[in-house]
Amino acid sequence: MLAQSEDLSGAEKVFAFFRNALLDGTLKTGERLLSERELALKLGVSRPLLREALRSLSMLGFLDIQHGRGAFVRHADISVLSDFFTFSLAQQPDILDDVMQARIAIECQAIRLACDRATETDLKGIGSKLTRLMDTLHDPAEGGAADFAFHQAIVDASHSEALSTLYRAIGDLLRRSHIQRREVTVSEPGIIDYLVDAHREVFLSIVDRAPDAADRKLREHFAIGDAFRRRSLISAFSRRPPT
Repeated sequence: MLAQSEDLSGAEKVFAFFRNALLDGTLKTGERLLSERELALKLGVSRPLLREALRSLSMLGFLDIQHGRGAFVRHADISVLSDFFTFSLAQQPDILDDVMQARIAIECQAIRLACDRATETDLKGIGSKLTRLMDTLHDPAEGGAADFAFHQAIVDASHSEALSTLYRAIGDLLRRSHIQRREVTVSEPGIIDYLVDAHREVFLSIVDRAPDAADRKLREHFAIGDAFRRRSLISAFSRRPPT
């Protein structure tokens, strides 16, 4: 059995090797790793420890271990990262409000980039998501999911791998947030007209390639949407129970 100090320092050494090799381009997607024996010697770790580290990297989606052929570098599945963020953040109190702040930061930068980088295909995609959103206004679950898809399409139109990866990493929490907000505000007077107008204006600002206007419209959308939610909560808890 490995000593704990060897396990910790050795595992960190293995992870650091792969991280640095990917960053500097020494390892690329699809490449086969050295044999277990050669890699253990190169890193100065025991083969059992290396085997466990490789298994962990495989579970995270960074390696494809093929018995009899070896281990190959693979493009990680973002769903693994999403699961990690969901499990980690879900343990924090009031996490959806905190995630909302992260969402604002990501989307406001993404929409500026989208105004410059969005292709015609991107614009058609965002437009179709807007149509879906308008068709599901009275259904909190379907409407919330459509709302999330609209905003995700904007982030994807930024063509920023970093922003898209971060957004998808918290995607499960964002989707839940959209649905919960719809459940709270669906009966609020004026909410339907607001949702249509706000999302249409955000979309048109991207079509117009106007980053300042797009940023402003998006921030207004976040602020007014939050005001609707707070007003709905106040109204719900202010009602007298039936006698």
